[in-house]
Amino acid sequence: QVQLVESGGGLVQAGGSLRLSCAASGRTFSSLALGWFRQAPGKERGFVAAISRSGGSTYYADSVKGRFTISRDNGKNTVYLQMNSLKPEETAVYYCAARVAPGMDSRPQWYDYWGQGTQVTVSS
Repeated sequence: QVQLVESGGGLVQAGGSLRLSCAASGRTFSSLALGWFRQAPGKERGFVAAISRSGGSTYYADSVKGRFTISRDNGKNTVYLQMNSLKPEETAVYYCAARVAPGMDSRPQWYDYWGQGTQVTVSS
């Protein structure tokens, strides 16, 4: 079993930045591929970014490429999402997810564990 706890959400103005963190416990962290997803009210949960077990490979949704950066610290059992140049339409609950199978994936159904989410609100 894996527990994931997100933090770092909040209110930010358009064009601003936030850094989300997700702390994991319950399983060897370096054995997990990780991802960030987001869900706005009335919309499906959508892929944001993913990172491989080692952190050597990353994968982004086209909409966030060049603005968001996913990273991980296997020594601290934590994955991060640095978000820059935020837009109002990116207001959502952001979720951290982990998968036991190797490799990255953009499909939420292929992740085994989820955090409770952290709210990000971008004001115009």
